[in-house]
Amino acid sequence: MGSAEEAREARIRLPQLRLDELLEELQARLDAARGTRDRVHSLLEAVLSVGRELDLEHALRGIVEAAAVLVDAEYAALGVIGPDGRRLSAFITVGVGPEEIARIGSYPEGHGILGELIRHPEPLRLTKLSEHKASYGFPAHHPPMDSFLGVPIRVREQVFGNLYLTEKRGGQQFDEEDEAVLATLAVAAGVAIDNARLYEESLRRERWLQAIAEITSSLMSGTDQRAVLGLMADRARTLTGAALAAVAIPMQDTDSLAVELVQGLGAEVLQGLVLPVAGTLSGEAYARGALVRSADAAHDDRFPAGPQHFAGLGPAVAVPIGLGEQARGVVLLAREAGASDFSVTETEPLTAFAAQAAVSMELAERRRDAEQIALLEDRDRIARDLHDLAIQRLFATGMTLQSAGRFIEHPEASERVLRAVDDLDETIKIIRSTIFGLRARDEDAPGLRSRAVRAAGEAAPVLGFAPSMRMEGLLDTHVPPEVADHVVAVLSESLTNIARHAHAGRAEVLLETDGHEVRLTVVDDGVGIPAEGRRSGLRNMAERARGLGGDLEISTPPGGGTHLLWHAPLPDAPRP
Repeated sequence: MGSAEEAREARIRLPQLRLDELLEELQARLDAARGTRDRVHSLLEAVLSVGRELDLEHALRGIVEAAAVLVDAEYAALGVIGPDGRRLSAFITVGVGPEEIARIGSYPEGHGILGELIRHPEPLRLTKLSEHKASYGFPAHHPPMDSFLGVPIRVREQVFGNLYLTEKRGGQQFDEEDEAVLATLAVAAGVAIDNARLYEESLRRERWLQAIAEITSSLMSGTDQRAVLGLMADRARTLTGAALAAVAIPMQDTDSLAVELVQGLGAEVLQGLVLPVAGTLSGEAYARGALVRSADAAHDDRFPAGPQHFAGLGPAVAVPIGLGEQARGVVLLAREAGASDFSVTETEPLTAFAAQAAVSMELAERRRDAEQIALLEDRDRIARDLHDLAIQRLFATGMTLQSAGRFIEHPEASERVLRAVDDLDETIKIIRSTIFGLRARDEDAPGLRSRAVRAAGEAAPVLGFAPSMRMEGLLDTHVPPEVADHVVAVLSESLTNIARHAHAGRAEVLLETDGHEVRLTVVDDGVGIPAEGRRSGLRNMAERARGLGGDLEISTPPGGGTHLLWHAPLPDAPRP
């Protein structure tokens, strides 16, 4: 009886046990479905979050953070593969603090397990890192890591970098589902990185175009070329993230380049440095008319040796300003040691920028030449009109007055007419002097006329009045530069002496030449030269004259003051 009851109870319990098991299995499936739903939802959120970011650096960090959350990893990193395709050029981490990073040291370059994904860009999942044949171990102070999951990121079918995940939380292992989720995120990351790079490239091109427009505007508005070169160096350094920018220009009639302008690290050491074209990076770029690279400026034989010249600098590029034989100089850019190399996307707009800057410089020079030609033509026209019209009419008027003077019986009236004739002669001389000045064409080497006028103008504020000036003869043609230097020095010294000692209210300057001798006369109405005064200035003037075979004569006019005559013979020179 008892056994029958027990059998009946057992038959009742068996269905109940099966029902419990089914309920537990159903609950597990529901939990798994809920977990899958939540994970898919998290994956979609991560994809959307990564895709919204247009700044490349922020996008990369967002990818690493999303990967760590999706597969529940304690540590995550993204390694960007460098241009050589063998090493990592950037390494972004999550889970390791700044203090730990500082203790570990420099970021990995792509050896060991990290290099395995570079060499074989396929998903890699490991239970224990140290057991893999490519494992090198960890550096000192590196946190322990066992489980590992790595997935490559492709951008337009090219491997951009790799996602590395280690230490799944809770002591668990990464599974196939983790790998699938991470692979999906990697696809979305590739699209996001491509978008961010395109956006970054468009911004970069826009900045280069703005820089070109700014330089062109500066050149066309007549800005000094050195200032434009400084603007060029500043914009190139800023847009490429370089630590140093130097502009070297060719030295006339030599095979050398002179560093005209330097900005950034070590500028004070490089300023004014003369570089040979042969054997230097800048010289090679200038001679070839093409961009030239260096991986390490501080240890490259093509950089001039010397203390502190290029210390602390790393990757460098030299770009010619212009093409081929039309190159006008070279822009050298260098980054700090340890920085990334200049990429193609950076150097392409840099080359176009330098070429466009050269075109702008050429156009600006042509414009200045055209303006100078127009100015000289206008001067010729004015000089011709003065000579053909004004001088002839004045001369005719003087002749008429001189003839009329013979018919004037009143002595005072006759004397006044003759004085007017003399004044007309002086006016004719002044106009002729002006004509010679208008026809002076050597702009790069200012003639004696313009230098004398400038010297008188500079002395006017000290004198308290503007000295009157009169110039006669072909001063710019007959007086050679070495003699002109002495004339200008004597003129400046004499006007300075008048300002300091003469207490004059008037000064007259006459500078003249007849092709055989140059004469400088300076007259003032001051107190004269005191007997006990210092004579060092006068002695210097006299020595200048005697050194040229001339002399200095000092006298006192009848009305007081000082009359200074400095004269020197002119060496034989070709006549115009």
